[in-house]
Amino acid sequence: MQIVKREHLKQKPQAGTALGFGRYFTDYMFTMKYTVEKGWHDAKIQPNEPLQFDLGTSIFHYAQGIFEGMKAFLQPDGSVGVFRPDENWARMNNSARRMCIPEFPVSVVEEGLEELLKLEKDWIPKEAGTALYIRPTIVATRVMLGVHASTEYLFFIILSPVGSYYAHGLEPTKLLVEDNYTRATIGGTGEAKCLGNYAASMKAGEEAAEKGFDQVLWLDAQEKRYVEEVGSMNIFFVIGGEVVTPALVGSILPGITRKSCLHILRERGYKTSERRVSIEEIIAAIGNGTLTEAFGTGTAAVISPVGLIRYKKRDYTIGGGKMGLITKMLYDAVTGVQYGTRQDEYGWMKIIR
Repeated sequence: MQIVKREHLKQKPQAGTALGFGRYFTDYMFTMKYTVEKGWHDAKIQPNEPLQFDLGTSIFHYAQGIFEGMKAFLQPDGSVGVFRPDENWARMNNSARRMCIPEFPVSVVEEGLEELLKLEKDWIPKEAGTALYIRPTIVATRVMLGVHASTEYLFFIILSPVGSYYAHGLEPTKLLVEDNYTRATIGGTGEAKCLGNYAASMKAGEEAAEKGFDQVLWLDAQEKRYVEEVGSMNIFFVIGGEVVTPALVGSILPGITRKSCLHILRERGYKTSERRVSIEEIIAAIGNGTLTEAFGTGTAAVISPVGLIRYKKRDYTIGGGKMGLITKMLYDAVTGVQYGTRQDEYGWMKIIR
């Protein structure tokens, strides 16, 4: 694979810097192009520098683009571990099919990511709770106007050293139940990780933030009754000792951390269910004391406890506003595998030396 070196390297964030999320970017990126004539081609690693695009480029007008989120972690032996990348590549190609984007060769992007991480290993932060965030993206690059699928695309991977997704770390989040705006519908693009989904969620997210909430808890588009997901996470509830998460009905992103948590729970003997769960059921379970925990799962936040939800201007505290035992168990189990402090009995980590 071609590697184009840059003349001057960037200054890395100093140890102890509050990294936040997505504020710093590494020296290099992986890129690959698509045309109808050549297919996917010209895979290379090059300096991460601004690119020029004609203002008529399709992505600016029709949002034909998809992305993924992954993380790399420094392991105790000095190697680099990436959490379940095969799941991300599979989901990204599923998103590509939904958005009329040509599927990409997984072996090529796997090699590109591996070489990129070897080159950028020194960018992986060492502090507890930090990681190197990986953002693979495909955008339509044909210069054209007209509502058609593009015939040209750019695949790129950029890297960013990150800390906690939420400024308050593992303190329980506060969610505002959104019963006005709609995020996704069955038959739409909710299960694809495409650009437009996130743009459509921003209005509700901004209004929630103005009211002091961390995220929006979305309801289904048709009845505004069934819980779907949080703005950046899948959602779980512990009701009567059963761990419940909304079923993947086509409007919910099939989260990889969600899938991992269900695997751990079932292996350890917890009762779980994937089903439609109404907001009325949640409120009633909080009221009668059977809902003892709630938490979100996602690549960015990993496992995030939920301490309060507001529905129709009324606040409901969950689990005394503290992280529950099941939430803590899952957080320790997933992060232990990711950071290499627990045995990877599931074979989830791709190790790069």
